[in-house]
Amino acid sequence: MSDATESFRKLIEIVDTLMGENGCPWDNVQTRESLKPYLVEETYEVLEALDTNDPDQIKDELGDLLYQILFHSKISSKSNEFDIKDVLDNLKEKMVRRHPHVFKEGQINTPDQVIERWEEIKKEEKTHSNHPSILDSVPKQLPSLLKAQKLQKKAAKEGFDWDEISDVFDKLDEEIAEFKSAVLEGKDTDIQSELGDILFVLVNIAKFKKIDAEEALRSTNNKFIKRFQHIEQEVAKQGKTLKETSLEDMEHHWQNAKKQ
Repeated sequence: MSDATESFRKLIEIVDTLMGENGCPWDNVQTRESLKPYLVEETYEVLEALDTNDPDQIKDELGDLLYQILFHSKISSKSNEFDIKDVLDNLKEKMVRRHPHVFKEGQINTPDQVIERWEEIKKEEKTHSNHPSILDSVPKQLPSLLKAQKLQKKAAKEGFDWDEISDVFDKLDEEIAEFKSAVLEGKDTDIQSELGDILFVLVNIAKFKKIDAEEALRSTNNKFIKRFQHIEQEVAKQGKTLKETSLEDMEHHWQNAKKQ
């Protein structure tokens, strides 16, 4: 037995103990529904760790995410639905099935060809499942930006897309004009809808340029945090609060943060 296999076995034993008859009172009352926020939180903490590129932090957060998978598997096991072995077996079969160029026959030489074949196999799988629409396979609870990205990619693979990025920019100009009109005319019921349309078109532009829109916004959020914290630090050095600082001074600190 390899070291990794033994470690995984011991981790499963820990989960069994915590969720056993004399285990942890908190663990034993959790449900799929109650664990949803923790699963989302751990996923984003993994992403944050990846941004730091700190191996120790990445290792730690991947462990927390793995525990969530074991936690959900144990809940299902207690209901006699499936256990972690079923999860692993299902994943093993899926990976072999979706990589015939590695485990069976055929030859694929580029990453783009791999993605294309992967999507073809997934589509074949969906024909045997209860998915009347190709969009039904996009998880309903994804963050909205990520969901827009996946919806557009699915539709584009079926030919529902603009031919040129210039067409998308024309659409963006149209949506911005409609948003501006709604704001100036005070049409509150239309403002949110028109803003959503702008964001949706921006996601399409990102798709054309092969940019991950969710990752792009996460990166900008992190950049904003660093620059704003620089303003806070500089203002604090002057013995002031942000509310006591003029917008002009804050803009000065912001520009200095950009230079750094």
